[in-house]
Amino acid sequence: MKKLGFGLMRLPCISGDGKNIDLERVKEMVDLFLSKGFTYFDTAYVYHGGFSEVAFRECVVKRHPRDSFTVTTKLPLFSNPDRAGMEKMFNESMERLGVDYIDYYWLHALNRNSYEFAKTSGAFDYLRELKAAGKIRHMGFSFHDNAETLDKILTEQPDMEFVQLQLNYLDWEDQGVQSRLCYEVATKHEKPVIVMEPIKGGSLANPPKKAEEVLKNADKNASCASWAIRFAATLPNVMVVLSGMSNLEQVKDNVSYMDDFKPLTESESKMLTDIAAEFKVAIPCTACRYCTDGCPMNINIPEVFAIYNTVKRDIHKKGEAREKYAELIKTNGAATDCIGCEQCVNACPQHLEIPKLLAECAGDLA
Repeated sequence: MKKLGFGLMRLPCISGDGKNIDLERVKEMVDLFLSKGFTYFDTAYVYHGGFSEVAFRECVVKRHPRDSFTVTTKLPLFSNPDRAGMEKMFNESMERLGVDYIDYYWLHALNRNSYEFAKTSGAFDYLRELKAAGKIRHMGFSFHDNAETLDKILTEQPDMEFVQLQLNYLDWEDQGVQSRLCYEVATKHEKPVIVMEPIKGGSLANPPKKAEEVLKNADKNASCASWAIRFAATLPNVMVVLSGMSNLEQVKDNVSYMDDFKPLTESESKMLTDIAAEFKVAIPCTACRYCTDGCPMNINIPEVFAIYNTVKRDIHKKGEAREKYAELIKTNGAATDCIGCEQCVNACPQHLEIPKLLAECAGDLA
């Protein structure tokens, strides 16, 4: 398997509506991806409000042979479902995807709290039953917590086959995310790693000017995003690196250097870790959008944070950022509309204090 995977959580949409996916543009994107010999697609029950799985059916399953692709989707435990609830979500995923088996099926976004629920609710046993019945080929989980928790899970659930980790050169030594430590735990347990957020929600595709200059001096033809994806793909225990691609240009760029993948040299890897030591992101949002579906005020939280990060990265872009923010809130809630209900805090895998951060954004963007 080639080491680039297509993440289906940031698909192009019509009129900014996350549930109204632009299927014609997605068809172009997946056709190019498949034509270059890439096969791995990653979605989830909750992506795009459930319509990511539907888009996959319409753009891939109905148009390409089943043996030309593999698909991952995920069982969310956010609502603490009982066994009947798990079965309902799995069956809905199967119907949305339009397949008679799922290649890789994960428990979604485990952390120390959801892991305890997964054990007591029988979620791991449910995965085992699905695999024994041939409804899924492989089982595992995506993960957002520290290395100690990951070690506990893999020790207690040794038959889980894969782990999906947030891993990028900015988070490699971060004490909150613990990319390196989690990668080393998975390697110790001999579990291949699927990498999510290699570009950290787009932050590493648009780094500060100083970092961009270093990367362009190293290779003027390489995109900033390519360095981030190659960093993750160079790790020997990484099976595939997901890129949440949003347009055809991103697909073209990614396949151009991943088609004949060349690992980073030692000096190139050091260059990236040196950049990371100087790289600061004001709000480390990865734009996963888990926070947005339940927002009662319809605030596009990831986009507000992205605009704010632009200002903090380059103060000269403050006027441009304010204009973009003013346009955003014509169809979405403003940062000042936040009522502090904290449903977003409970949904955020980065554990961000979103209401407080929105207030901070409002001060600079209003």
